[in-house]
Amino acid sequence: QVQVVESGGGLVQAGGSLTLSCKASGLTFADCAMGWFRQAPGKEREGVSYISWGGGRTYYADSVKGRFTISRDNAKNTLYLQMNSLKPEDTAMYYCAAKSDALYGGVVYTQIYDYNYWGQGTQVTVSS
Repeated sequence: QVQVVESGGGLVQAGGSLTLSCKASGLTFADCAMGWFRQAPGKEREGVSYISWGGGRTYYADSVKGRFTISRDNAKNTLYLQMNSLKPEDTAMYYCAAKSDALYGGVVYTQIYDYNYWGQGTQVTVSS
């Protein structure tokens, strides 16, 4: 049974930092391309950052570029999102997603429909 579990969300003041973690089990994590998405109230889910299963390629949405860093530790089956200089507009539920059928290690996947396993989300709230 595949499980994807996010943690690390919380309430932080603008300018602060948080690190989100995503622990995956029941799949071969090292073979999965991974992504972070977020959804604010009343808005559609949007992509934040993605990483290839080889870890060598990453991609960031323009809104977070230079502030967020995605990384993975395959030995721990864990994905991370380091978020710095947080803004109130970063407030959202953050979701971790896994693509277990990624064929190529050097490819990042940017679409919601690319991913076949999702976590339940962790809430990030940034106060002004």
